[in-house]
Amino acid sequence: MVSVLFVCLGNICRSPMAEAVFRHYVHEAGLSKHIRIDSAGTGNWHVGEPPHHGTRSKLKEKGISYEGIYARQVTIEDFDQFDYIIGMDENNIQSLHRLAKDNQTNIYRFVDFIPEFGYTEVPDPWYTGDFDETYRLVEAGCKNLLDKIIKEHPLK
Repeated sequence: MVSVLFVCLGNICRSPMAEAVFRHYVHEAGLSKHIRIDSAGTGNWHVGEPPHHGTRSKLKEKGISYEGIYARQVTIEDFDQFDYIIGMDENNIQSLHRLAKDNQTNIYRFVDFIPEFGYTEVPDPWYTGDFDETYRLVEAGCKNLLDKIIKEHPLK
């Protein structure tokens, strides 16, 4: 089984959006039994909360379920449990490397899956208010990530 963890700051906007969108695409591809998906935040402010209302609204608009998604904080155990740990911005990446305390090869920048967009990080809609643009980036990145996983791992 391949495992993917999306990480942002509070785990209520970007990473739960990515978790929900990626779950949707994985389900559509018939790979739900082969890919484990979760999300977490580097901070603990929102632990136990559902996704931000802007994230929920955007996912509902797109017909994507966010059922069962609640904020949690990244743990040291996550580095052993996930094949892909994907940070939404440079601060997330730096926090992940500090927590890992060694040379983790399973930490990725989300924007590396969408180089065609020219972004250096996924903008945080908590601050920008632009859930449409965040969704556009998340949607493209999740499709590209799924393509990469399918090419690199025998899943069926």
